[in-house]
Amino acid sequence: MQRLSARVSRSIIFSVETLLSRASSTSVIPKQSFGTLSVQTNLQKLQQQAIPSDFLRWGSLGFYRTSRFATGFTPLQPKPLDSIIDVERCKDRSSEDLISIWDDYHLGRGHIGTSMKAKLYYLLEQRAAPCRYFVIPLWRGSGYTTMFAQVQMPHIIFTGLEDYKARGTQAAPYFTVSYYTDFAESKDLVLIRGDVVFTSKLSDEEAKCLLETTQSFYLNDVRYKLVERFNRETHEFEFKDVLQALSM
Repeated sequence: MQRLSARVSRSIIFSVETLLSRASSTSVIPKQSFGTLSVQTNLQKLQQQAIPSDFLRWGSLGFYRTSRFATGFTPLQPKPLDSIIDVERCKDRSSEDLISIWDDYHLGRGHIGTSMKAKLYYLLEQRAAPCRYFVIPLWRGSGYTTMFAQVQMPHIIFTGLEDYKARGTQAAPYFTVSYYTDFAESKDLVLIRGDVVFTSKLSDEEAKCLLETTQSFYLNDVRYKLVERFNRETHEFEFKDVLQALSM
């Protein structure tokens, strides 16, 4: 990932640490609040930082399941849809057939293939623009691990919160997601591909659950209020509200 300035990096790490200082990577479900007075200003600064190159790079890394990216990144071009499937042949297929083809293609390949209606994608894109960051608890054993999501459509990048707190913008992605809008107009369909970079950190089932949960927070009107609060009114954000929304 391209480095932001040292000042901004420290600001990100400090903000996240302050906000969730009592959350560990494998916490037993706590009854705690995680409000902070200093995060709002820092996140507002972050929202003013344009980092599309970071997401394009991270978004393309996910297509290679390897641990090499923990220590360094190599600039890669985003993987186009026609390098995954035969787009021309798919143009004559129905949306239902295309969904089936996409799902079958990814079955057993160590990747996640899913889809959504175009109108939902555009809503996700619209809502993610001003609210790029969120934290998602993921069930693990008798507790949960907390993931840090960075959303800049058409990509979503996930890393462990603890890794992000420790390494900031140099933290390696655990899971990357790319959205393909090639058939959005013709078939009202957006294809979604997810890739687990570190299988030791995240299983395919956990990755699928993580993606579905994150999308629900951006697409559900009630849950999206928590995303807005985290990004815009951070002093009023409490992590326990996220747990409650997920019945955790």
